[in-house]
Amino acid sequence: MPANNSETCHCRVIHEERVAKAKTTALAERETVDVAQLFKAMADPTRLKILRALEQGEMCVCDLAAYLGVSESAVSHQLRLLRQLHLVANRRDGAVLYYRLDDHHVSELVNLALTHLRE
Repeated sequence: MPANNSETCHCRVIHEERVAKAKTTALAERETVDVAQLFKAMADPTRLKILRALEQGEMCVCDLAAYLGVSESAVSHQLRLLRQLHLVANRRDGAVLYYRLDDHHVSELVNLALTHLRE
């Protein structure tokens, strides 16, 4: 016997057309995992601060560490994850790596979330 759960639908009717419609927009399993990882990465306050700072232009690890008030090692760790998820990209100038947002969609995602929260 199922537990009494307020989240359970008590109508006992499956709306087949609604279920079918939802299935037409379902993501592939890989896409579901990738989108979840993207949002998880952006949910970390330090990583979100890095993304917002990079909206203003390229910055090196030293710049970001000074901005955040954390160690360069901590920044490098966060940048590695952001790079793996294609949220940031880098370029080398001599011994210095400069980081930037990977493309305009990253900024759009952050700003869309802010617009939603501010409504």
